[in-house]
Amino acid sequence: MKLLITGGSGFIGSNFIHYIFEKYPDYEIVNMDKLTYAGNPENLRKVENNPNYRFVRGDICNSGVVDTASRGVDAVLNFAAETHVDRSIQDADAFVRTNVLGTHVLLEVIRKNKIKKFVHISTDEVYGSIKEGSFKETNMLNPSNPYSASKAGADLLVNSYWKTFGLPVMVTRSANNYGPYQYPEKVIPLFITNGLEDKTFPLYGDGMNVRDWLYVKDNCRAIDMVLHKGREGEIYNISSGVEMPNIELTKTILSLLGKPETLIKPVQDRLGHDRRYSLDSSKITGELGWKPEYDFRKALKETILWYVGNKPLWTKLKK
Repeated sequence: MKLLITGGSGFIGSNFIHYIFEKYPDYEIVNMDKLTYAGNPENLRKVENNPNYRFVRGDICNSGVVDTASRGVDAVLNFAAETHVDRSIQDADAFVRTNVLGTHVLLEVIRKNKIKKFVHISTDEVYGSIKEGSFKETNMLNPSNPYSASKAGADLLVNSYWKTFGLPVMVTRSANNYGPYQYPEKVIPLFITNGLEDKTFPLYGDGMNVRDWLYVKDNCRAIDMVLHKGREGEIYNISSGVEMPNIELTKTILSLLGKPETLIKPVQDRLGHDRRYSLDSSKITGELGWKPEYDFRKALKETILWYVGNKPLWTKLKK
């Protein structure tokens, strides 16, 4: 199988490329990435000489580049996105452009070239906050910030191309990912690297915002299952079920690093900060047989060890 992976030099995309080559060494991958601040060629240094791997630098908003890169592929997986909520609050332009317009360009090229499968990578944030229970794929979208609104817009576009044109699309919506290669602006790598540098941990508000934490390799397995066994036109939630307030996460990271809780520094809460995310993953579990394999604390330790062992990579990024 030949895959076009957009945004493959980013966090989840690069982990997925490593995963695919480990599981399917005969697969061919074209990685198309704009290489914004969050796209790092170092993430894929281990595969860059693989004869089945090809890198194309390009913007998913450029239909000509997308058209050329997608020729001859069996499936397109769209990891390309602007993802940092804080940045979207400061300036939403890039989020609307990449996440909405870029997805539209991909859909048009896929329709034109009659590509067999399109897997669109989305987020639990499109549902907004929930006080009790967990969101199912049929729940209404209720995004709270420009980032999640742009992802919700993309999801709706994807669904419309299934309903209108019968395009072979599938959508995955995962909980918060963590693991190696994550850009150190997100909370887990930020706190890990701050701890390794004995810097403070800026914790939003009262620290009681609840998130569900999914190890990126579990997400890669889920996306793989959706690619190979998922039903066209369907949405799949992907969740570990490991929910915890941010203050508990922060103290866990400090404990694993052997650092004092005095490093915690409460800061003003973020605008539009969702209180709790929670996904019901019974659909992907029941239909495709996926379930998370990684224990949270063990995977978090592995993540910390990765940042300890790759200090030159992330110190350069933080500068």
